[in-house]
Amino acid sequence: MTRLIIRNANLYTPLGFKAKCGTEMGNILHVQNAVIVADDGVIVYAGNEAEMPPLSDDADQEIAIDAAGRAVVPGFVDSHTHLIFGGYRPEEFSWRLKGDTYMSIMERGGGIQSTVNATRGMSVREMASKALWFLDRMLEMGVTTVEAKSGYGLDKETELRMLEALRLLAEDEENKVDIVPTFLGAHAVPSEYKGRTGEYVDFLIREVLPEASRLAEFFDIFTEKNVFEIEDSRRMLQAAAASGMKLKLHADEIVQLGGAELAAECRAVSADHLLHVSDAGIKAMAEAGTVATLLPLTAFALKEEYAPARKFIDAGCAVALATDLNPGSCFSGSIPLTIALACIYMKMSVSETLTALTLNGAAAVDRADSIGSIEPGKRADILILHFDTLDALPYYVGMNCVDKVIKNGEPVSV
Repeated sequence: MTRLIIRNANLYTPLGFKAKCGTEMGNILHVQNAVIVADDGVIVYAGNEAEMPPLSDDADQEIAIDAAGRAVVPGFVDSHTHLIFGGYRPEEFSWRLKGDTYMSIMERGGGIQSTVNATRGMSVREMASKALWFLDRMLEMGVTTVEAKSGYGLDKETELRMLEALRLLAEDEENKVDIVPTFLGAHAVPSEYKGRTGEYVDFLIREVLPEASRLAEFFDIFTEKNVFEIEDSRRMLQAAAASGMKLKLHADEIVQLGGAELAAECRAVSADHLLHVSDAGIKAMAEAGTVATLLPLTAFALKEEYAPARKFIDAGCAVALATDLNPGSCFSGSIPLTIALACIYMKMSVSETLTALTLNGAAAVDRADSIGSIEPGKRADILILHFDTLDALPYYVGMNCVDKVIKNGEPVSV
């Protein structure tokens, strides 16, 4: 048995084995001079050193770390990314700076279809190799679990290759970040199905979903006006649920379409983006227990209003934060900037932000029972910051405050 002992920790963590909702998001445990003990990667004690019970003497190896009074928090969970893709789209960033909208860029041949064209030419190993660089950068910023989507193939062969690449990464010993695979074949209507959205939905249900459901844990869909509207989205979500997949939605990002209400109706695990959510949608999500995953980096990059985090929290919803790393609307996986935007512009407290990036992020990928907090029974995914206070996270705007990353009870090199 390998035992990890972290002493002299200034411990900050949410507690629990499910998402924290509403004002409970601000309730975190803070213990000075804390000790954290994990045996074979599972936490067995976290609390004041004076109250620590005697430890068994059956450890074959002991890893001892002195946190020297610095802040110790759970590993971050980035619960919404588009990690696998071909090519890059920097020219679109310039177009947006000149005033082009997301939809107008799509209409002139850019947007998702541009990435689709590049991705279709990649092999599984090429996809995985490119994504590994991003995973290393995420780990440096404290991400220990990441959700990753397909969605840049929009045909059977490429979508399945993307999911195979995610499985390859999950099994790669060089990669230390846990991966949650999501099938997003309904990311856009490909050019070969232009004007025939219903037929494309039929194709996904009939030809792709049966095989994708064996490779992906979650199903996601871009529910948006002129893309997949409510009825087509409902049909796809019902088929995905029948195949045994858990559900997510890109909802109410560009216009208020009712995606949040649909997410609640389908009992989706999360609905994401939500920049233009209705009050009724917020209420429905709170009642259904659907996590609101907010993506401030995308709003920042698109110069849009931020999602109404305070409305969600005040309504009793569980809020998660994620980066939305993707090659178009948000080419960033910056956890430090995500934290700063949440605190400065979305009016979230530092404690709420920590919960949103840890326990609630874990809930958004249905893993709150095993990760997302530092307490007995959870996996020892732990970060030691450079500083002695949690308040350093938003204070050092856009700067990485993570000093050490511990994954499954073992320090990893970053």
